[in-house]
Formats: sequence, C-alpha cells, structure tokens
Amino acid sequence: MCSASAVEAWVSGTWTHSHNHSSLTPPNWLPIGPNEKKGKGREIPEAAERTKDSAGGLNMENLLLQLQRRLFPLLGLLLSFLFVFLSRSSPKVSDRSECSLLPHSHYWIASNRIVTTQGVVSGAVEVKEGKIASVVKGEDWKGDSRTKQIIDYGDAVVMPGLVDVHVHLDDPGRTEWEGFPSGTKAAAAGGITTLIDMPLNSFPSTVSSETLRLKTEAATDNIYVDVGFWGGLVPENAFNATSLEALLSAGALGLKSFMCPSGINDFPMTNASHIKAGLAVLAKYKRPLLVHAEMEQDAQANYLEDGMNNDPRSYSTYLRTRPPSWEEAAIRELLTVSGDTAPGGPAEGAHLHVVHLSDAASSLQLLKEAKGSGHSVTVETCPHYLAFSSEEIEDGDTRFKCSPPIRDAANREILWKAVLEGDIDMLSSDHSPSVPELKLREEGNFLKAWGGISSLQFVLPVTWSHGRKYGVSLEQVALWWSERPAKLSGQESKGSIAVRKQADIVVWEPDVEFFLNEDHPTYLKHPSISAYMGTKLTGKVLATFVRGNLVYGDGKHASAACGATLLSKVPVDV
Repeated sequence: MCSASAVEAWVSGTWTHSHNHSSLTPPNWLPIGPNEKKGKGREIPEAAERTKDSAGGLNMENLLLQLQRRLFPLLGLLLSFLFVFLSRSSPKVSDRSECSLLPHSHYWIASNRIVTTQGVVSGAVEVKEGKIASVVKGEDWKGDSRTKQIIDYGDAVVMPGLVDVHVHLDDPGRTEWEGFPSGTKAAAAGGITTLIDMPLNSFPSTVSSETLRLKTEAATDNIYVDVGFWGGLVPENAFNATSLEALLSAGALGLKSFMCPSGINDFPMTNASHIKAGLAVLAKYKRPLLVHAEMEQDAQANYLEDGMNNDPRSYSTYLRTRPPSWEEAAIRELLTVSGDTAPGGPAEGAHLHVVHLSDAASSLQLLKEAKGSGHSVTVETCPHYLAFSSEEIEDGDTRFKCSPPIRDAANREILWKAVLEGDIDMLSSDHSPSVPELKLREEGNFLKAWGGISSLQFVLPVTWSHGRKYGVSLEQVALWWSERPAKLSGQESKGSIAVRKQADIVVWEPDVEFFLNEDHPTYLKHPSISAYMGTKLTGKVLATFVRGNLVYGDGKHASAACGATLLSKVPVDV
C-alpha cells in the first residue's frame, strides 16, 4: 500500500512519486467534491455501500438479497439461481484493476526528463485509454491540476518502452527453461514493453501456421507485456511458397533462419538458396528475414591439432571452435542474395536483418558496403558483447557461453564504435535461458554446455552502465532499444513517445546503482545461470506501462497477465 501522504495526494487528484514511497500501487480512487476535505475521501451511505461493489457498480448479490427478503421472495430466489448460472457460464474477463496497478485509464505522467522524438524535455505525457493523448512541455500541463490524476516522477527518466526483437521464451514445450509468464514478468521488470519471440527452443518450433497457432494459444492470458512471433525458415518450408504464405498470413511478423546448426533438431540450418526463396515470399508481405550468420569452417575439426591448450574448461578453447571467420563467411554468403532486396530487385520489399553480430572486424565492413549498395539490410548486437570480453571470462564459467561467442576487449571497442556511429542499427537481448543442469556449471565444459545468455530484465541497465563510458545519451538508448526495433518488427504504433502512439513507457533512474545477486527481485527464473549475477549496474527501472496499464511498479507486477499477442495483418495486395 502507499504511504498515508501518497494516499491523500492520489485522492486529491495529484499523486507525486518519490523513492521513499513504499509502493507505486495507489489505493482505490474516489474523486472528492469541492466541499469535501482533502485526505478524508467521500463518506458512502450505508445503503449504497451494501448495494455497490468496489468498482462503484451495482452489487448484484446484495440487490438480489434485498429483493428476496423484502419484495418478491419467489422471484428473488429464481433470480438468484439465474445469477449463479450466468456467473459460472460466463468467460473470465480481467478488469482494469487486475491488469494495472493504477485504478483508471486517464492520467498524466510528469517528469523533468521525457525522451521524445524531439529530444529530452520537461513536461508531462497524457495517457488516455491506452494511448498517448498529448505530450505537454514545460509547466503548461499543470493547469487545472486538481482535476487531473498525475504521477510526478521528478528527475526520473520517462522513455518509450523497450522493444526486444530477439527473445527465446521456450513456450510451449520447454517451459522449465523459461515460459511466457516468467519471461514476460522479467521483461516488464526490465522496462521491456514488447518482445518478439523466436521460433526455436520451444517445442514444436514455429515453422507452420499450425505451430504458430499453438504458440499463440500458449501465450494468450499468460503474458504481462505485448508479444509477437517470428516464424522459422527451414529447408522443409523454404521452397514451399504455400506453406510460407500460410505462416505469414497467420500473423508471423517475419522469418528467422540459421546458417549453421541451431542445436534444435526440428530447426535445421539453411543455405543461400533457401534464403533467396524465402526473401521472394517475404517481399509480398513486406516483412524481414532475421539470420543467424555463422557458417562452419574447419576450426572445430582442427582445434585439437594445433598443439595449444585444449582443455574443454578453457574459454580460449571454445573461442577457437567459433572464430570470426565463421561470421565473415556467413555474411559473405548472405550478401550474394541480399541484393534481391534492393529497389527494383526480385525481392524488393523484403528485408535482411543480421542478428547478434559479434565479429567487429571483417563482418561489419561487409555490411556497410551492402547498405551503401542499396541492399535492405540491418544488423544488431547484444549487451553481453558490449559488456564482457574474453579476457574476463574465467575457465569453467559456462554462464558466458553463447554463439557467436564473446570476443576480446579490442573487438568490444570496435563494436561500441559501430553502435555509436550507426553502423550497428539496434540492440537486442538474445535472451536464451535453459535449466541450470544444461549449463554444466560443476563440470565447466564449454564444449558440451548449453549456450545462451539469460539477460532479459537487465538489458537497459547493462546498456546504460557500460554506455556511459562512451558518452551514450538517453536519445540513443531510445533509438537502439525502442524506435528502430519497433520499425523492424512492423510495430508502427510503438517505439516512441508521441501523440496517438500506444502508451508503452518505462520510467527509470539512470543514476541509481544496484548489485545483482540471487535474491534480487527481478530474478524470476534460474538466477544461477545469469552471466550478470554478482555485478553492479547503474539504472534502476521504477515502472513499466504497457498500453497504459501499469504492469510493473516498485518491484510489484499487476495481478493479471493482460499483454496482447501481436499478429501481422495480411497486406491488401497479397
């Protein structure tokens, strides 16, 4: 519950947030009249109290009880039976009090630092029925403040919610690894308001309209933020245009493929011919193809023959099994077909997106050249490539295993330069958890352990903590984590704080430091496998709003999972 002062402020129409308040959850709101005293609320007559529920509507059970006792005993009894029958047969619908920690849908979010498309401004964002109704700069929003519901965050940053386009939630089929409820709660705790789930690591993989339906059903009523879905491009559907069109028509936001073994049996790798065929179909729908760009070379076969330390517990051993040449070779192959996406090309309208780039030397230059030639290409990297270096990873610490691997500090510096200069377009988490047993922590075998970094709830503070060293601005964080990912995933109504956009907002304090351990409240599943455990970060998330609902505030989540599943609509010309 709020402190007493917060309760009084909310009832009077203006609620000011500060760190000292015990909760962001306001009380049930009752507007006060002009002749009533602040803080006392409105006295409710006893009769009205008996016949109204907590939301202010009629309490049917009490009305029926009065009918039964005072008016028509037999009719009242029949109505009671009818009420019970209808209550049991009606589907469960979550009301606003369950979906949001706020009691109503029209309010103002005030701050001295609001990140907009026109820069960082002081003012307030008006939220009404899930959308941004206005953005008012300066003090103008304070007019008639007694009639407005205001949350004043002071110097905390108000920014568009993060859009994470690269997440493995493993649902359905492997919910012991993650799952929609825990994964989207973690996302909300980290300021992510929209995430796009990858087609593999769940079972079955999402490679058809039917498997997309299964995934959508698993997500429905189980997600705390909005969730969209990438479909899979695999050899079995790549040359079957009918199958791919069915998957895209069912709502997949785009496709994802691997150019090396994925580690998942029902998600085999593709080659340039598969990708070329997939782009031709995607062009009709104007959607992207995301590619894991690594191609096996001879390193894995020869690493035991070089006479060096081949201890499987050694991180340097693992590094040699996936050298930068794998990424370079894959991107060279990929760019043989990416020209199809250029204006006038056979796949104009499609788009290629390279996921989790790690090699900052040769691969980046190839991608820059493709962009300069008019190819429709973008690239992402991930916070773990910007935060860690191979020199820091201790032997046997398999929490850091991922593919492509975390490379040396010099490579990290080049990655940061590319992000800052715009050669890398956006960031994503590549959140890929598993059960702790698969990480083989006791054995410490990098060659056998499951690869993947568990990071969903920490990407904002990790980006900020390390980015501050390079002079990263709040506007850049919003560009990398909100605006550009929203565009890639086709979410035109998201990604910025602007009028008529969905009210997807994160509020965070960029100067607050905190230490991560297994007891940290944002660890919702398998904290022992996170590479970030034991680190100190800067940038604490205070609140996360999804479509105007306060789904996370001061360490608490809304009681109901009211996130939406995001399914693309079929273009009218298809």
